[in-house]
Amino acid sequence: MSVIESLRRARSLLTRVGSASMVLCLALLAAGCRFPVLDPSGPVAAREKQLILISTALMLLVVVPVIVMALLFAYLYRASNKHPRSMPNWAHSNAIEAVVWIVPLLIVIALGSLAWTSTHALDPYRALEHDGETLEVDVVALDWKWLFIYPKQNIASVNEVVFPVDTPVHFNITSDTVMNSFFIPGLAGQIYAMAGMRTELSLIASKPGTFGGMSANYSGAGFSGMRFKAVATSPDEFEAWTREVASSGRPLDAAAFDKLADEKANAPVIHYAPGNPNLLQSLIDKYRHTPPPKETGPAEH
Repeated sequence: MSVIESLRRARSLLTRVGSASMVLCLALLAAGCRFPVLDPSGPVAAREKQLILISTALMLLVVVPVIVMALLFAYLYRASNKHPRSMPNWAHSNAIEAVVWIVPLLIVIALGSLAWTSTHALDPYRALEHDGETLEVDVVALDWKWLFIYPKQNIASVNEVVFPVDTPVHFNITSDTVMNSFFIPGLAGQIYAMAGMRTELSLIASKPGTFGGMSANYSGAGFSGMRFKAVATSPDEFEAWTREVASSGRPLDAAAFDKLADEKANAPVIHYAPGNPNLLQSLIDKYRHTPPPKETGPAEH
């Protein structure tokens, strides 16, 4: 064996070891991560996780065989294989044609059926089936913070939303700035917040805890800090929290809202009482308002 051939084999071995080490390191790093989407804490998020896993498994039915065949062909027809199997007269196979067409067709049909049923079942505007009374919360996206208004309780908070466990929560969402995306990964999917429009989202927390909320749509320099806490508590703790906020003595009047909206920074948790239950609709009307047409004089002849 020549020195050059030995060096080539050594370099090939080092490359393989380095690749294997990188894959192992990435696997260890991923094992230490927690993905809220795959660790649901409510029925809506659980259905979404199921949809993700089923869709991924169906698509892997094509991806995995293709990867395996690519590696197998590269091994069988490598340059160092002196006796590869050759089929010079082969041109067509009915079995291969059937697999190539039928299997993807069945996967597309299955994915289409799954998308149709899950789209209706997970419609964010659809009310959740539950015996408990629904908690209404208005959500306003600002630069770069989230304002939560409780119309019935007549309170409001910034970057903190609290609700009881096992209670349906219905969010009415809009924006007083550019488009954002309201997202609590552990409890439900994302829904856009747009100026002049009202979007809706419903969820239920199956267990108490503090869940991270965020904007999933880039909206400017402060986007990375546009996060909030979603806290699921017992009914008694929720009532205690509402009483604490109600005693804050900071009304959410027009001056307070303008000051909050003008502060283009990551805001801390702020409580307001009373909370201005009509604010959401007034913001929607503000962007929907169109000036009356200008009066014109008689046409000149």
